[in-house]
Amino acid sequence: MSKYLFYVMRGEKMCFVHVLLNALDLFEDGHEVKIIFEGESVTLPKVLESQKFEPYMKAKERSLFAGVCYACSAQLDVLEFNQGLDYPLIKDMNGHAGMKAYVDQGYQVITF
Repeated sequence: MSKYLFYVMRGEKMCFVHVLLNALDLFEDGHEVKIIFEGESVTLPKVLESQKFEPYMKAKERSLFAGVCYACSAQLDVLEFNQGLDYPLIKDMNGHAGMKAYVDQGYQVITF
């Protein structure tokens, strides 16, 4: 099976719903799937956690979230909240979440 990394930059919930639906669909079909929150998307976990948004909770239960950008979390005032999540704060690329480690592991990168 293939490996996919969804590298999410946009902070709109409607856009992120499509990330979740595609990630879950690929995962359920046996593919390896990871999601990284980068850019404005780092604000979404706080919103989706408070809403107990079903597709988000499903992805969380399946450990699809690889992590959240440290620098963007700090810049967008969600660092404290994101530190309390079960996913790592990623800062391997000058404080931001890089995709190189996943590319090196053979993941196809999909950006939203």
